[in-house]
Amino acid sequence: MQGYEVVTAGGAREALALAREHQFDVIISDIGMPEMNGYELATALRTLPGYERIPLVAVTGYSMFDDRNRSLRAGFNEHVTKANRSAHLPPTSRTTVRAVNRKS
Repeated sequence: MQGYEVVTAGGAREALALAREHQFDVIISDIGMPEMNGYELATALRTLPGYERIPLVAVTGYSMFDDRNRSLRAGFNEHVTKANRSAHLPPTSRTTVRAVNRKS
């Protein structure tokens, strides 16, 4: 993303450790990861101070009937399937990222 600082993690545990050290404006995560899945990551992030309301976006290949609801229950704000190639981020996420970028 142009105009944004992007930090990547090799997995959920590393992402959680980075979130403890930094305050991110938005987190985009896969669901299917080894050791700790994205649902567990979202649940853990929501317990950290400052992460109760930040946008969490699941970008995943999981597209069965209940996968979106499971993402939302875990703490994600959005569930985007990788099969949906027409949109990189849902409109609400783009708006949130744009608003966050204007603050800085």
